[in-house]
Amino acid sequence: MQTSARYWIDEVLIKSPFAAPLGLEVVAAEMDRVILRLPFRSDLATVGSIVHGGAVATLIDVAGAAASASGVTGDDVTGGATSHLSIAYLAPADGRDIEAEAVIVHRTRSQTVSDVSVRNADGKLVAKGTVISRIFRQADGAKA
Repeated sequence: MQTSARYWIDEVLIKSPFAAPLGLEVVAAEMDRVILRLPFRSDLATVGSIVHGGAVATLIDVAGAAASASGVTGDDVTGGATSHLSIAYLAPADGRDIEAEAVIVHRTRSQTVSDVSVRNADGKLVAKGTVISRIFRQADGAKA
């Protein structure tokens, strides 16, 4: 993975003002595959110790964006955005850390499609997601 890709994952996505307070951690990152962890905290629960669906959704969204960023090469990328997010909640994430593995299933110069699986510490699948990410680049011939 190129240095610019790792910068987008570690410095932009994980430390973004919305994601940083969740405490997301990069477990593994390689081109077209990223694993992020969401450590359990009681303030992320909705009822009892069940992790709020919004926290799970954010984990899926950031994991998909990180997988998209994992293929960034060069310095012409100016940003990105989620253009579509689909989530199926399959089981409660009850009082434990969860991990999201995002794998790119399709990549073009300006768009990626990620398949995301969220599992608890026992490996049980708690959610599935699809993230379509748009990659923004400098206009051809223009340099910032």
